[in-house]
Amino acid sequence: MTDALLLLLCVPAGGALGAVFFGGLWWTVRRGLASGHPALWFMASLMLRLAITLSGFYLVGGGQWQRLILCLLGFIAARLVVERLTRASGQGAGGSATEAGNAP
Repeated sequence: MTDALLLLLCVPAGGALGAVFFGGLWWTVRRGLASGHPALWFMASLMLRLAITLSGFYLVGGGQWQRLILCLLGFIAARLVVERLTRASGQGAGGSATEAGNAP
């Protein structure tokens, strides 16, 4: 493979890593809050997501900073996509005005 093609493949690889990381985070929050042991869900998910993401960055990067930067761009793009998709389904992070109005 040529270097340019290999560099171009780093962006979708970073996107896939970001989708796994942030999609897994979204899934964990949904499952963990309904669980009887949320701390176990959150800690196990964090360890698994970090292991997958760091291993992926290590493999994709191959010791070249250019690959790591492009992988990071894909990772950040995936974060934006997952954020937008989860907000579209009504599961966004921001609370509604009715929730804030219930505070003493």
